[in-house]
Amino acid sequence: MKTKFAALLLLCACCSALYAQNVRNLVRETVNSELAADKADQSRWIYYEVDRKPSSSIEQWVAQTSRSDVNRVVRKNGTPIPKPQQKKAVESFLRDSDAQQQQRQSGQKDAQEAESLLKMLPDAFIWSIASKNETITVFHFKPNPDFNPPSRQARVFAAMEGDMTVNNQQHRIKRLKGVMIRDVNFGWGLLGSLKKGGWFQVDRDQVAPGLWQINQTHVHIQGRALLFKTISEQEDDVKSHFTRQSDNVTLEQAAEAVMKQPNHP
Repeated sequence: MKTKFAALLLLCACCSALYAQNVRNLVRETVNSELAADKADQSRWIYYEVDRKPSSSIEQWVAQTSRSDVNRVVRKNGTPIPKPQQKKAVESFLRDSDAQQQQRQSGQKDAQEAESLLKMLPDAFIWSIASKNETITVFHFKPNPDFNPPSRQARVFAAMEGDMTVNNQQHRIKRLKGVMIRDVNFGWGLLGSLKKGGWFQVDRDQVAPGLWQINQTHVHIQGRALLFKTISEQEDDVKSHFTRQSDNVTLEQAAEAVMKQPNHP
């Protein structure tokens, strides 16, 4: 009897390990699809953005180009910006190659960090399937104790537990949300500490066949992180009214197009 029970336990353990590996492979397939789609996507868009932080808020139209984005701020901290002032700011940006380069470098850095975090998804967490239907699969994740985070961003990310909603047909991520289930200290707390309970959520939608864009980002992480201030953030960012532009649109064309948008969509 003991031998049969031990064999049953071993079989259950093997089945559990096989299930976990199969689910991880599904997550890895989604990550690979995202990376390939992002690399192939050369589309450019105009959209309306509302970005709110504790000390500031901005409402603006954003026109993407391959060089940098043209931002037309229509409201700042609740105060409308007069149209001539909007136009003057856009024209000033077109003449400022340093500002364009700075924005481009910042965007490239953000993209690299996002790609790095995306690549670590399969291995940083233990995955299971929370629910599934014909359209979407909801994966649940919790920290993998065997994972060694390679960066400070990864340390915070790897302290999360949450869910990832995936479109089944295209293997694209529709939503990723997580809650910090433990405090994260830097330098034994001397360089900063981020508190348990902080959370984030990123929503994405298909804005054209096969083309996906982030339409909501919410980050509410409590704490401080000296030398790494951007990780301690309270922000709600919503994007809407996506309109596709030419893939090779120039800065000047983007500026002209963004100025044609209404003050409020």
